[in-house]
Amino acid sequence: MQQGQPMIVMSEDSQRVKDKDAQDYNISAARAVAEAVQSTLGPKGMDKMLVDSMGSVTITNDGVTILKEMDIDNPTAEMIIEVAETQEDEAGDGTTTAVAIAGELLKNAEDLLEQDIHPTAIIKGFHLASEQAREEIDDIATDIDTSDEELLRKTAETSMTGKGTEVNKEHLAQLIVEAIRQVTVEDENGDNVVDLEFLNIETQTGRSAGESDLLEGGIVDKDPVHDNMPRSAEDADILLLDEAIEVEETDVDTEVSVTDPDQLQKFLDREEKQLREKVDTIADLGADIVFCQKGIDDLAQHYLAKEGILAVRRAKKSDLEFLQEVVGASIVSDLESATEEDLGFGDVTRDEEDELFYVEGEDAHGVTLLLRGSTDHVVDELERGVNDALDVVAQTVSDGRVLAGGGAIEVELAGRLRDYADSVSGREQLAVEAFADSLELVPRVLAGNAGLDSIDTLVDLRAAHDDGQITAGLNVFSGDVEDTFEAGVVEPAHAKEQAVTSAAEAANLVLKIDDIISAGDLSTDKGDDEEGGPGGAPGGMGGMGGGMGGMM
Repeated sequence: MQQGQPMIVMSEDSQRVKDKDAQDYNISAARAVAEAVQSTLGPKGMDKMLVDSMGSVTITNDGVTILKEMDIDNPTAEMIIEVAETQEDEAGDGTTTAVAIAGELLKNAEDLLEQDIHPTAIIKGFHLASEQAREEIDDIATDIDTSDEELLRKTAETSMTGKGTEVNKEHLAQLIVEAIRQVTVEDENGDNVVDLEFLNIETQTGRSAGESDLLEGGIVDKDPVHDNMPRSAEDADILLLDEAIEVEETDVDTEVSVTDPDQLQKFLDREEKQLREKVDTIADLGADIVFCQKGIDDLAQHYLAKEGILAVRRAKKSDLEFLQEVVGASIVSDLESATEEDLGFGDVTRDEEDELFYVEGEDAHGVTLLLRGSTDHVVDELERGVNDALDVVAQTVSDGRVLAGGGAIEVELAGRLRDYADSVSGREQLAVEAFADSLELVPRVLAGNAGLDSIDTLVDLRAAHDDGQITAGLNVFSGDVEDTFEAGVVEPAHAKEQAVTSAAEAANLVLKIDDIISAGDLSTDKGDDEEGGPGGAPGGMGGMGGGMGGMM
């Protein structure tokens, strides 16, 4: 106060939301994001159709894809989306679970706030519960032999279930396990390390997903540049070229006056000689096959064909980089300095039906998973499901711990956390119990998405776990409570640990905010079309709640 007048610190077009209003505001935004993806959880989860501003359509039930593609303009909501992105990066799967638990934690925290429990107590309780949950997961998890292919297949099938791959999931799971085996190596400590960089995924439309295949090597989806070139070669020397086999152009525009037809012919002869020299250089290296990232002149194509060299132009950079590992070659960017040591070695065969080249190297570490589907939308969703399953199996091989799925681990954790809450003093005890209640959202949503009664299901699951059935989970197809581990519903322990930790940290981050200060607009979209002035601020604030509501 200054002489009885309030001191104005913020500008006129600023807006501020404090205390209870700020907490309600943030919790509402975060819960809206979580509720947007809950219906996709589990084998019976529904899909979302996402239409972007260009009219492109994506149909998926992959949590992280939905959240990334949604046009969300809200800082709190984007904090929850980061949970999904972290889960995807660290575990490869469980994104929907992590976001749903984060939303439920905030919902239950809201109830505690209504009881005048301070956010600091809730945050501490959630942190204690999260740490205890990680310890309990480690205790419950089953250590497996990472060479147990049947269990790894079950893990892959569990990850893919509900993602448009049910009909062919056994075939795809077998391919995934074989692919992971091919790219797994032992480090100095004898631990398994899965290097997914050596695994390439290619897609094709017009065929059934059951015709997907695993190839020891790489694929080049291109045609030979000349009809007279060979279509395959065994024990071939392979050149990977990042230089055009064309006439070199000058760096500056030039004009040449020609007064005699012989002068023009000399220019043409010079160009022809230059191309001939490039082809001779390739032939002298001993290359039988050339995969060129850039263009190949028509005349050079003719010379290459005469030399009996198979050449492909405009190959993708990613394909060349992958072929480096497959055939043991170096990518050459200057033909003049190339040596025989830059060449790779392998077999190249042509699949005329699919119009592909299969490239296999001797002791190749790289493998290619060729996914097939009837349409582009089917193939895209198939690829997302397979990518998740690859990450899950890779985590299982590296970590060596698995859990029963179908909501079994969540119900068991909830029961153990309630027992742990009795040892926690103060108001934090209520937060630990709220954390336990939040975990039970997963079996409730699984049941609801399958058209089952979520309350009855949860009661039956609790009863089974009270009787000591640690692996009792929900069979969403029959509606029965059964031993899901024996039924083959298996999840990696690391993914569950990451989901619980990420959800708790995100919820605590939101709860710790008690003041939102905006310089005119809370929008995180800082485009040039923002409207300034005092009128813009209320729209920005209301836009968060309203925008999320419109999204739903």
